[in-house]
This record gives sequence, C-alpha cells and structure tokens, in this order.
Amino acid sequence: MESVRRLMTEDCRTTLQMIADHLNIGKETVCWIVTEDLGKRKICARFVPHALTTEQKQEHVVYCQDLLLMGQDEYFWENIITGDEKWCFAYDPATKRMSAEWVGQNSPKPKKLRF
Repeated sequence: MESVRRLMTEDCRTTLQMIADHLNIGKETVCWIVTEDLGKRKICARFVPHALTTEQKQEHVVYCQDLLLMGQDEYFWENIITGDEKWCFAYDPATKRMSAEWVGQNSPKPKKLRF
C-alpha cells in the first residue's frame, strides 16, 4: 500500500495499469488499494473559458479609456457597430481524459484553462 501511495504522489496522473505494471501486482488489487484504502478517486479537470492576467485586465481598461477619448469626436459614434458577445465551447475528450488526476475525498476539482 505504501508503494502505491508513493507512486501516486510522484505522478497524480498515473494510471492503475501503470502502477500495476511497475509493482507487478494485479490491476484489481491496485484499484482496491487506491479507492478503498487510500480513499482516492480519479476526476477530470473542468474546463474554464479563460483567465485574464492582471496585465491583460489593465490593457482592457486602457483600450476602453482610449475609446472614450475618441468618442469626444461627434462623428465617432455614428461609425460604431455593436453586437452581442458569443462564446463557443469546444469539447476535446482526449485532452479532458488526459487531464484526469487522482484526488482525495475532499479535494477541489482541478481546473484547466481553455483559450
């Protein structure tokens, strides 16, 4: 059990088959140790649309201030076209499955940024 715990702390994305091959024991035994004895579960990372850095947020403020300054011209607003913002999410099962990690019972779900 201690060998399994050590291998999982070295690489939280390791698979049960990799652990079983490394320790020369059955996959079912490894599964029992990981889930029942160590209390771990394997979950996939949740995709979040994007995360802006502090610099990117500041750049957005600067761009908006520039637009407001340009807006002082009376003809500027006549040339503006507006529209709704639309998000398109992509589902990438290979990437999502590769991001799966072994976590404890009370651990938060891992997050993976999607740009």
